[in-house]
Amino acid sequence: MLRVHGLARVSTCCLSPGAAPCPAISTPRTRTAARRGLRWRAVGSTSGYATSCDKLLFRQLFEKESSTYTYLLADVSRPDKPAVLIDPVDKTVDRDLSLLKELGLKLIYAINTHVHADHVTGTGLIKGKVPGVKSVISKASNARADCHITAGEKIHFGDLFLEVRATPGHTQGCVTYVTGDGPGQPQPRMAFTGDALLIRGCGRTDFQGGSSLQLYQSVYSQIFTLPKDTLVYPAHDYKGFTVSSVGEEIIYNPRFSKDEKTFKSIMENLNLSYPKMIDVALPANMVCGLQDLSAKPAEAASN
Repeated sequence: MLRVHGLARVSTCCLSPGAAPCPAISTPRTRTAARRGLRWRAVGSTSGYATSCDKLLFRQLFEKESSTYTYLLADVSRPDKPAVLIDPVDKTVDRDLSLLKELGLKLIYAINTHVHADHVTGTGLIKGKVPGVKSVISKASNARADCHITAGEKIHFGDLFLEVRATPGHTQGCVTYVTGDGPGQPQPRMAFTGDALLIRGCGRTDFQGGSSLQLYQSVYSQIFTLPKDTLVYPAHDYKGFTVSSVGEEIIYNPRFSKDEKTFKSIMENLNLSYPKMIDVALPANMVCGLQDLSAKPAEAASN
């Protein structure tokens, strides 16, 4: 079951009327030096960053062919250590599941920030290998999944959660997942921005219903309003960076540091080539990355 805070309703978030409800959604933290002699630390684009939370276990994983980051978060304070994967890739599913097993984690959600065009999501393969895992994507994406989320909902795993923020513009269904705010949640906060905001860049806006003006407004209203020390974790990086911060991107992002008119001009004159994986990735990702593509995207969206 998907618990929705701030709204007088509880959403079962299920794909079809006969499907079992999604389990309560939760998030992870890392162990601090006081409890385990360890403190998670990530090297950013210009300086080091650290987040403190004695329950969150966090791993940033990389798929080199599409330069995609997959993120693993788990609440290790719970006996079952519930975990989520953000933006898994089909080619690295076995690696990710092996890591989960080694760490003794229980995967409950495989989450996508949007319908990707440069790789096939691993959610379909994961569901086939790990019974009980639920796939999650935004309702606006019109893609197949067990759970369709909307802005304002919270995905809980253990005592932690991810807040859903709608950030369309790269695609109509893009969302950003932000770790919770409040006691017991990771500080500084962490924003998993998909392709909406990259480190010193952003995703293209010339296909999949993209809009440069919508993307600009999304980033400024939903990401740049977060505390400036919020850590930014994108879906891709092509220059070797791993993490940034909201404060850095406001100042140094060569696109978003410009005014809206200039940003629109930049995006309209990128002259990018046709994505080499789009004809394979889009149809597959519309049906949760299932390898059997007999189901048409339109049919999947109507289920």
